Amino acid sequence: MDTGLQQLLEQHSARELLRLVVVGSVDDGKSTLIGRLLYECDGLFEDQISAVRKASAKRAAARTEAAAAVPAEVLAQGLRAAAGAEEEALDFSLFTDGLRAEREQGITIDVAYRYLSTARRKVIIADTPGHIQYTRNMATGASTADAAVILVDARLGVLPQTRRHAYIASLLGIPYLAVAVNKMDLTGFDPALFEKIGSELASFAQALGFEGVRLFPVSASRGDNITQPSARTPWHQGGTLLSWLESLPHQRRQEDAPFRFPVQYVLRPHQDYRGLAGQLASGTVRVGDTVQVHPSGRRTRVAGIDTFDGPLEEASFPASVTLRLADEVDASRGDLLSHVEAPPLALHRLDAMLVWFGEQPLDCSRRYLVKQATRTAPAHIERVLWRKELSDLSEQPAESLSLNDIGKIRLSCRRPLLTDPYRDNRRTGAFIVIDALTHDTVGAGMVLGPAVDDANGTVSASLVTQAERRGRLGQPGTLILLPATQDASDRAFQLERRLFDLGWHVSAVPGDVEVALALVSAGLVALVHTDAPQARRALRAEARDAGAVVLELEAGEDLEQQLARITALREAVR
Repeated sequence: MDTGLQQLLEQHSARELLRLVVVGSVDDGKSTLIGRLLYECDGLFEDQISAVRKASAKRAAARTEAAAAVPAEVLAQGLRAAAGAEEEALDFSLFTDGLRAEREQGITIDVAYRYLSTARRKVIIADTPGHIQYTRNMATGASTADAAVILVDARLGVLPQTRRHAYIASLLGIPYLAVAVNKMDLTGFDPALFEKIGSELASFAQALGFEGVRLFPVSASRGDNITQPSARTPWHQGGTLLSWLESLPHQRRQEDAPFRFPVQYVLRPHQDYRGLAGQLASGTVRVGDTVQVHPSGRRTRVAGIDTFDGPLEEASFPASVTLRLADEVDASRGDLLSHVEAPPLALHRLDAMLVWFGEQPLDCSRRYLVKQATRTAPAHIERVLWRKELSDLSEQPAESLSLNDIGKIRLSCRRPLLTDPYRDNRRTGAFIVIDALTHDTVGAGMVLGPAVDDANGTVSASLVTQAERRGRLGQPGTLILLPATQDASDRAFQLERRLFDLGWHVSAVPGDVEVALALVSAGLVALVHTDAPQARRALRAEARDAGAVVLELEAGEDLEQQLARITALREAVR
């Protein structure tokens, strides 16, 4: 490889990475600002620039034709001049609005990611939509950002959607915010107007807890204070937007956080190899480290770290690797590995902030699915604790949340979520809420911590331990899964009668996962019969998470053999 090229690549890889999100209300000029930034930082190819020049000229000609009848030769002349259009004639929003619907309507619909490199750092920019109906897309784009730029149209001032985006950015843990008052050229670069709008939004943002807030008067279409100071704002001494981006400290929150490894898949290509594949959510792991598998609590040692390019001695966030463990411990998708001295929380009930995306209001009587890291758990929202009123940041009582509402909820999950508070770990502290019937994503949440009783500040949980239940009933809570045969129902009732006559507290359950686990949790023996594969998988996984005793009977066993196995198990676990 050429020495100069190799040095250039090394310099590029050594630059720190910044993830930036640009937010704001509709038509505030987000796409135009990003396009201008890319253009002036040489982040575009020549063919992209040429295509946008032609598209800009065609759009300008179409607007002229709509306004007045223009001779055909004049329009043709304008199109021929498209390739040589001046900078001011370029529609910079076309560099990011890639969907046909976006260009036709002049709006951003989906999140667009663009990349640029400066002398000091690499930047990944997320261009997010401003329409209220696409708030879910905005939250997606902001979820991994280290800094945010929020735009305000100087003619319109601070709008409700502007406040909503700023609040969501603060919820997502973005520490640095730049307020760009855009379209200042349409107001004559009035310093009093800039001061009024900037101070209003800056006061609102500071109340949300941002570490740093900066104000910039800009014109995205003309390039004022984007990469170069503007001669039209001599009263502004705060520098340019680009200089602010380059001055931000590098974020290392996930690298410095405790080790978290959600298991995504178990690799077993042959009998001599078993590895747990996934992506490090945070921290660092090394060969020889003692780790703990959650929720089972089993401890083992990391025997090897494998990748496509070969084995490693250590791996850090955000590497995707396969971990080989020294012992044959039970671990599967949805489990999580951590260092012994820094375990995650395992929460069935928790408090969280929730941004509601569903077209239908939140219904506390419905069942939902919660997906957190690689774990998916059935759940229901016990209640809405309050809804945030964005005009004054007050907390209003609420029984539900509507589209784009933000509030605090109490969540109850059938399987424990292996999580951390979102303020400590953005990867393991985030989750989405899925409608169990339609499988639509209806909410995005951030874990606050264990569910806390507002009356006395104590954690709500059962005061009866499993040991106490076992002592009172004389048996451990046990899940007995019958084979999926035609006579499974008859066999379940026969076993129920025989075990009851022996003094057992037992009940037959026809495949209801929730009822079966509730019986086991109460210390009873549940005889479960179902031929639905998904129900059987859910029973195994959730019983294992709960630490319950599980026995699977075989299809070839007769009634007496199955009864003998059950009674032998009872004696073994007493």
